[in-house]
Amino acid sequence: AVMAAPMIAEWSWFVALAFGVSFIKCLLINAYHSTDFEVHRNWLAVTHSLPVSQWYYESTSEWTLDYPPFFAWFEYGLSHFAKYFDKEMLVVQNLNYASPATVLFQRLSVIFTDLVFIYAVKECCKCCREDKGKDLLGKSSFILATLLLWNFGLLIVDHIHFQYNGFLFGVLLLSVARHFQKRHLEGALLFAVLLNLKHIYLYVAPAYGIFLLRCFCFTQNNADGSLQWRSFSPLRLVALGLIVLSTFAVSFGPFIVKGQLQQVISRLFPFKRGLCHAYWAPNIWALYNIADKALSILGVKLKLLDMSKFSKASMTGGLVQEFQHSVLPSVSPLITLICTLLSILVSCLDLCICVMFYIEISPEFLHWCIPTFTVNIAFLKALFTLFPTTELPIKILLMLLFTIFSFSSLTKLFSKSGPLLNSVEVAYLLGLVPLELICEFVYPLTSWQHTLPFIPLLLTSVYCALGVLYSFIRLYLSVLAAPSTTGKAKSQ
Repeated sequence: AVMAAPMIAEWSWFVALAFGVSFIKCLLINAYHSTDFEVHRNWLAVTHSLPVSQWYYESTSEWTLDYPPFFAWFEYGLSHFAKYFDKEMLVVQNLNYASPATVLFQRLSVIFTDLVFIYAVKECCKCCREDKGKDLLGKSSFILATLLLWNFGLLIVDHIHFQYNGFLFGVLLLSVARHFQKRHLEGALLFAVLLNLKHIYLYVAPAYGIFLLRCFCFTQNNADGSLQWRSFSPLRLVALGLIVLSTFAVSFGPFIVKGQLQQVISRLFPFKRGLCHAYWAPNIWALYNIADKALSILGVKLKLLDMSKFSKASMTGGLVQEFQHSVLPSVSPLITLICTLLSILVSCLDLCICVMFYIEISPEFLHWCIPTFTVNIAFLKALFTLFPTTELPIKILLMLLFTIFSFSSLTKLFSKSGPLLNSVEVAYLLGLVPLELICEFVYPLTSWQHTLPFIPLLLTSVYCALGVLYSFIRLYLSVLAAPSTTGKAKSQ
């Protein structure tokens, strides 16, 4: 008890951060919620009311179950608590059901499952190296905890818009923390579970595989820190394989036995939702779409194209659907897969070279996080389009507080590395202010609001896509240009 007291006092600030953000989440219980609220209510009903064999076939609602089996079981578990709040929410036919008790339960379910995220953040903070003598606000663990626990994006997407991203990120962070703690099998198990909760994390899988191959399957290094090839352990590789395969077997096994694997896969990859999912994603495809739209308008003006052959507002109507491009080649699911693989290929090859010749990643890796400050703010601004005007004060206040703390804390943390942002990045971020004013206040007063209501979303998506693309390219260049330290072991 005597030894525990100093430890409790040492982490009292973390408890305060966790309780503070949980209190804010409770205040948002009666805030606006999006269609994702109905999505998860329907999944509660489907998993509770129907046998497993019908989970991935049920289509009474348009919001069909399209997450991996572990998340379906997660919803099934929640449904057994939901029945004590309001049994009607568990009726599949009760579409768009949102009684006060239903809203309360679903909001509380997100807040409660965020405990996984809070625990994972604490575990990650334990892995931070601290410089002695620094005050609390300058400690990397405090900065990391605040940026994660009080993350503006997670707050508004999970606790206003409505999703379970905090819980999922918690599993990811806990897996990362276990690797820092040299508990690699546990970390691998957690990541395998995560993939079966939400398959979007497949993007991270190549890096995870390379890391585990180097840090777990090879057991020894040469004196200079380079890889000792003879130290490869087939037994460890088999152990990793068994963990991954058994996790996927437990997840997909019942559906394979029932001959439903193809149906489950078709639900997990619903390509008919379209390339940009109603244009909300600020990515390269938003820029591709606007380029196609601009070229089609220019072609019609120059009488090079026949407007009657174009589908009216096919990609600017804000609908979740497939569409054909007018001028540029239409993008198929196979093309998006190839582009995705190519986009991560170079970094994976670079990572392979790094891990095959050095023990661990150097502290310079932290500097690669700096370009992501721009993409974070740009992406957070893109999230604004998900919410109605009534939530404007909340989202602006939360974003300003998070942005100010992010900028000030990261500037202090990387004070020896020069300015956090260059002039181009500063100008870009300042450009978000007039963009917000135009979209929220000016455009609604124009006559175009009735004829072209999708323009504010389009402008936000394209502008933020530019920031995301810039940050991605700069981050890539930072990775590839990282100085080599041949002959010297790198410290974590």
